Amino acid sequence: MSLGNTQVQACLGGTTESPGKVEQFPWCGLMQTNNGIRKNLEIEIIEYRFKTSFFDIFVLAFFRFSVLLLGYALLKLRHWWVIAFTTLVSSAFLIVKVILSELLAKGAFGYLLPIVSFVIAWLETWFLDFKVLSQEAEEERWYLAAQAAASRGPLLYSGALSDGQFYSPPESFAGSDNESDEEDVGRKALTAQEKEYVQQGKEAMEVVDQILAQEENWKFEKNNEFGDVVYTIEIPFHGKTFILKAFMQCSAETVYQEVILQPERMILWNKTVAACQILQRVEDNTVISYDVAAGAAGGVVSPRDFVNVRRIERRRDRYISSGMSTTHGLKPPLSKYVRGENGPGGFIVLKCASNPKVCTFLWILNTDLKGRLPRYLIHQSLAATMFEFAFHLRQRVSEVSGRL
Repeated sequence: MSLGNTQVQACLGGTTESPGKVEQFPWCGLMQTNNGIRKNLEIEIIEYRFKTSFFDIFVLAFFRFSVLLLGYALLKLRHWWVIAFTTLVSSAFLIVKVILSELLAKGAFGYLLPIVSFVIAWLETWFLDFKVLSQEAEEERWYLAAQAAASRGPLLYSGALSDGQFYSPPESFAGSDNESDEEDVGRKALTAQEKEYVQQGKEAMEVVDQILAQEENWKFEKNNEFGDVVYTIEIPFHGKTFILKAFMQCSAETVYQEVILQPERMILWNKTVAACQILQRVEDNTVISYDVAAGAAGGVVSPRDFVNVRRIERRRDRYISSGMSTTHGLKPPLSKYVRGENGPGGFIVLKCASNPKVCTFLWILNTDLKGRLPRYLIHQSLAATMFEFAFHLRQRVSEVSGRL
């Protein structure tokens, strides 16, 4: 054995007594010049043994890479289950490998390789779930907003409104069925920014109408002892949207007054809302509001604030307040809150044709709470918040009805 090989082996911690003992340290054998690489590849691959080989760790890394490439690059999936599956398989295999194998007897490399593989698997999970997937979703929302601003067309469908989709100003029931949006807007000159707010409100209303028209596609998620039900539906470019459906023992006008017309007073009875302020009344049907959602999940989810544009419409069979996130100069992001972002959603109060003393309340919620929160925790907290909202609303309408 040459002096050069002896120095290399001593540097890497291998033995120099005999070729047989050198083979106990594959990383040293790979440094030999006399067929060392081929011999050690034969030992690692052809003569593979689970307890002593490092080759299966390489195969595990290749498996993880292939599955992630297939799921996110080729199939273009947007769900976290792909990375969760690869991380679970990698973690389980490495734990079993360390327990049952003899790698730890091979010195520092026997410790280092499993640890590095384990850490890399979890770094991939963190990077994909909290960086890549969330960033792609945000870029899609920006792209959709840019397209809508350029075309000024509907987000999900085009077509004339039905006769039942007229609206009148929320302050009064007066108004003609033939009154048009242009006539309402024409009551005062709107700035370019105000016209943008009006357009955003209309776009949110169109998405809400589309969600309501697809009730057969709502997916059941949870219910409670009061009969309230939370559904979900996947909306293109907006992702998972939550829908609360609750039956109320009061008139539709009562819920309309408490939830839609007087959002600033909601903090008096709704513990899920920490603050609500009307920043600007753009026109009769459009307002800009600043809302602060209280913390959830026992304080794990900290309070979030939102700036929303709201559009209110009153129709023959329902009241609707739709909205989505926007920006306003009076409320820039604050350091004390994480600024969340709401997709198209809102409140709907359905009248009962056979009994005017009852109604159905719907809350459509599409929100991005931002921050580094696991998605499962967000989904659980949203459903719980919606049930809590319905509970407080029942208490409120009961108090109001008792005073009438």
